[in-house]
Amino acid sequence: MRGSRMILAVVSAAFLLVFIAQAQVPAPIYKITINVVERSTTAVNYRHRGGSTRLDFRGTALMPNAHGEAEVEGRKGYIEIKTALKDMEPASRFGPEYLTYVLWAITPEGRPVNLGEVILDDDHRGALDVTTELQAFGLIVTAEPYFAVTQPSDVVVMENMIRPDTKGIVEQVDAKYELLQRGQYTVNVSPRELRPIPIEKHKPLDLYEAQNAIRIARWAGADKDAADSMAKAEGLLQQAETYQSRDPGSKPVSTAARGAAQAAEDARLIALKRQDEARLQRERESAAAREAQAKEAAEEAAQQRAAAEAQKNLEAERRAAAEARADRARAEAAAQAAKAAQQQQAAQAQIEQARQDADQAKMEQMRLRQQLVEQFNRILETRETSRGLVVNMSDVLFDVGKWTLKPGAREKLAKISAIIGQHPGLKIQVEGHTDNTGSDDTNQILSERRADAVRDFLVEQGVNSSTIIAMGMGKGSPVASNNTAVGRQLNRRVEMIVSGDIIGQPNATGPISRR
Repeated sequence: MRGSRMILAVVSAAFLLVFIAQAQVPAPIYKITINVVERSTTAVNYRHRGGSTRLDFRGTALMPNAHGEAEVEGRKGYIEIKTALKDMEPASRFGPEYLTYVLWAITPEGRPVNLGEVILDDDHRGALDVTTELQAFGLIVTAEPYFAVTQPSDVVVMENMIRPDTKGIVEQVDAKYELLQRGQYTVNVSPRELRPIPIEKHKPLDLYEAQNAIRIARWAGADKDAADSMAKAEGLLQQAETYQSRDPGSKPVSTAARGAAQAAEDARLIALKRQDEARLQRERESAAAREAQAKEAAEEAAQQRAAAEAQKNLEAERRAAAEARADRARAEAAAQAAKAAQQQQAAQAQIEQARQDADQAKMEQMRLRQQLVEQFNRILETRETSRGLVVNMSDVLFDVGKWTLKPGAREKLAKISAIIGQHPGLKIQVEGHTDNTGSDDTNQILSERRADAVRDFLVEQGVNSSTIIAMGMGKGSPVASNNTAVGRQLNRRVEMIVSGDIIGQPNATGPISRR
């Protein structure tokens, strides 16, 4: 235990020395090369429904003046954590890519869990009230580029301390958990690109975190290796900026911005995974090429030895024996040529069969797609799009301003669900839309609840819930002008996008789903 504490002290001191040195020398801070940090972490196994207890927080060598406390209470099925942190400095002091702080729970096995973002007020204080299903854990606070990160950075600024009156089973655990080193997000990024994002106090921090998340994802190559996810993130950021220009600081701004940050983090992780898979594939191909070259060289050497031996025998044997061997060689070559021709014919036959199978599968997809269009159209208006089959439910199937399905709507949806149930491979994306009458929040809530009502009814009718997602689009996707009553009625609708491999449409492209 004393050795572990000594390791912690040495590492913390190294952090402090590097930080001081970088403050004096104009070198980029991401030159630190620590990948895995071993820390002696104090974890507490909290009593189930055992009432509340308290912990203290203390600053590390990176932020020694920071301090705070946490109230932890075991409830029925979960643990509630209320934290109050003081004397913290802006996260940007650790590098231009850092904008915020995140509270982490570290299990005794070393698994980190993101509990939430710690946002500082003007007095350098932060408070966070969260819940977790973990029973035993320690708590740390790290500086991060945005709230949606999935692995803590090595900029650990605070950690929990056990008080004499802390209740629970205290476990002193040598937990080895991976921390992203400073500069990991900015590897191979030029100093010109690494400029700090100018932050204006009248704009929500969520908007800047989204911008930071997208540029970090772009640095990681997500615009190439996770283009779809990156496009979703950029679309949400554009939506947030549009909200900000219309209604500065409103709730939809933060909602869209946080969605953009989450989508950008997903895109970054997808890109890194695909890049790693591509690297492994290149290594496998290189190894296979080297193996093939070695095998070819061995075969060539064996052939050369055989040729030399044959030449030696030919010189010693009589002409008759040499001619006999030549005859046998010609016969073997002819047999090999015939065998090669047969193999080539068999390969061509397999290629032709594969082509026919692919054509047949495509025809089946087209047939089923057309059949579904005809069946759906008998019940509700249905059209084919690049996203899949779009089944439209007009506003008249709901009460005005409500999300309760009318009997006629339930009858039609029951028929739709029966058709869907006959094809298990189908996927359904339910989208609610409104006109521009009323506030943005009212329209958003109404569109979400109408989409949820349709989804819940389909599940009640036996449709697999894992194949259905629902989302509210608000007034953001009109199909007609809102300047006329007819146009507004057309815009008040619920659309079901039907897709799936069985109809040749793997996924419904569009905004990220709410559930």
